Parts: sequence; C-alpha cells; structure tokens
Amino acid sequence: MKFTFDTSKAVDRLMKILAVEGTTGKEKKIGKTIVQLLREMGVASKSIRFDNASENIPLPTETGNLIVDLPGTIPGPRILLMTHMDTVPLCAGAVPILEKNKIVTNGKTALGGDNRTGCGVLLTTVATLLEQKLPHPPITLLFTVREESGLFGARFVDLSLLKNPEFAFNFDGKFAHEITIGAVGGERWEVEITGLAAHAGVHPDHGISATMVAALAMEEIYRTGWFGKIIKDGKEGTSNVGVIGNGKGGSAGEATNVVTDYVHIRGESRSFDVKFLKTITQTYRNAFLEAGKKISNHQGKKAKVQFHSRLDYRPFHLSEKAPVVAKGLSAVEQIQRQPICRTTNGGLDANWMVAHGIPTITFGAGQNEIHTVKEWIDLNEFLHGCQLGVVLATQS
Repeated sequence: MKFTFDTSKAVDRLMKILAVEGTTGKEKKIGKTIVQLLREMGVASKSIRFDNASENIPLPTETGNLIVDLPGTIPGPRILLMTHMDTVPLCAGAVPILEKNKIVTNGKTALGGDNRTGCGVLLTTVATLLEQKLPHPPITLLFTVREESGLFGARFVDLSLLKNPEFAFNFDGKFAHEITIGAVGGERWEVEITGLAAHAGVHPDHGISATMVAALAMEEIYRTGWFGKIIKDGKEGTSNVGVIGNGKGGSAGEATNVVTDYVHIRGESRSFDVKFLKTITQTYRNAFLEAGKKISNHQGKKAKVQFHSRLDYRPFHLSEKAPVVAKGLSAVEQIQRQPICRTTNGGLDANWMVAHGIPTITFGAGQNEIHTVKEWIDLNEFLHGCQLGVVLATQS
C-alpha cells in the first residue's frame, strides 16, 4: 500500500512529547498530552479511556494505562499497537534539542527516547491512517505505565478493554528492522538482615553485625559462581546485587564505632529458563539464611534474616514461523529493510502480553544510549519506525 506522511510533523510531535515530564509512576501529564494529540487528529473521545491498572499496581501510580480503540474500515482480525509512556527518573527535567538528524539532551538529564519514540510512532501512525483515510482492520492502541519500574502496566492491564487482539506489535528499542521475538524472565528479591547494635570499641562482641552477615552471603554467592553471568549444567542466567542500604535511601550503619544492626539489600535474577530463574533466586535465599547462622554475639544470639522475592516477568520465545513474526518480517521488508530476529536479556512489556495470551513482537524506533545523560534519538530510524507502524496497521 502506498502512503506518505509528513516527516516534519512527526518530528515536531516527538519533540513535543519529549518535553513533557512523565517518569515511571508519574504518567498523568504525558497521558493527558497524548490524549490531546489524539483528539486533535480526530479520534473520538468515546474511543479513548484509561484502565484501572493503577489501582492494582503495588507502587504509587498516578494513572492507568491509556487504551484507544480505532474501529476498522475493512474486515480483519484486530491488532494491538503498543508502547510505554513512562521514562526513567533520570529523564526528569529533560530538554530535547534538535540537531540535524538526531535529538539530544543538554547533558544534564537523560532524554526519554525510551520510550517517547514508541509513543511518537503510534501517534504518527494514527495521524497517517486518519489523514489519508487508509484502510485498516480494527486496531487497539495501548500506552502502558510503569514499564521502567517492573512492567507493571502490561502486567495489570485490563484485558477486556483490549477487545481480543490476535497479534500485538510493540515499539521499544533501537532499530526498526530488528524484531525481538524472545526475552529473558526476571525476578526481583530483597533481604532484610537485622542484627544488634553495640559499641564497636568497647563491647563489639555484644553486637551482631548485619554487615558481616551480608558480606558472608555475598562471598558465598561469588565464590560458587552465582553472581553476574551464570552458567550451570548447560543452563544460563544472570544475577546482580543492586542496592545495599537501610531501606530508606540511606547507608547501612551510621557510624564506624557502632556495630551495624540493619542492612537492606535488593537484587535481581534473570534467565530464559523459568526453572533456572527460580534456582538462582533460591541460591541467594539459601546463602543469606546460612550466613545468618554464622554470626552471633556473646550470648549466642544470631541475626534475623528475612528474604522476599517476586516474579517481575516471565521469559518467552516465539518461533520465527509464528504468524505474528511472519507479519513482522513482511512489514520490515516492505519498508525496504532487511529484518533480523533477535532475543534480549532485558524485560519488555511483550513478556506480559505473551503471558496474557497475545503473541507480541517488538521493534525499535531510534533509541540510543538510553538511561544515560548521553542519550540521543536517531531520527532516520525513528521515521523508519513510523513507516513500519503504518505498514503493520494496514496489513490484511
């Protein structure tokens, strides 16, 4: 199908939404901006709504997922075009700067191309469909919340509002021609170690060092090969200890002359194998519980260790012969690019959509050096993503 779209308007639209703050959990303002743009394009107000995901997400979240229904102009199975609205906290206060064929930051914040590029693709796709009256099957648009902090929007989306799409196409990445057909699964865990404070110079033996319990556990993890990249009996995964402190943003311990009485640690486990994923987390659990038994004070009292974990997202891997992948391959070829199927070690909203029973593949749209102050957007790749969005929306 032949179509054109105004590249200047597409870039202007992207610049506008990049300038709207909307870090993870605080998506209300960017959601309103997207709704405004959709209404200006001619999308009926009755076709736009927010779901109740924010009421179910276990973290403060300003708004639910934004869901839009575009009635089909031709018969065919409903498709879902999706992306996430939120950005990482480092994007707060971002000032997008247009430089020839890319958008950069002022070097003080990240940019938010992850994932305002995806939002830009969906908005330009809608504008092109409506302006040029292109025939298309029924389409649902989904703009999720809290992707960056745990894929929560996709996890708790109101599936009834999606109207049973047969396929889903997610935009979140770098290259439009790369099709992500599989992604790792992830668990997040945390451990609280409660020891006993004592004067470290006068009566150190009266204390129970939570710091030392943590150190012994992590030494065991490292020594036995369960930290970082993990390969055990042909199975692979990764793990990380990400945050060590008092659980409130401060340090574990407050003075050098006091035995540390409390340490809070947060980490993660990842693997394409869901059983091995759980094994990694269980290994950490065992290490901390055993370390808690090794430290005691002069009265024989030991530290209290509490370990909790949760599944963030399930791994998935679609066959390259799956119908949704075939449609993706065909669409990339139609924009004169060479498609590449890949998997990723990062979680995507697609993880939860596949778990919900909706085959989902992911494309990029120009993101580069995300989550850093050097972040930039490749506008040529973004515009390829916009082309791809229109092709996917109009495929029969």
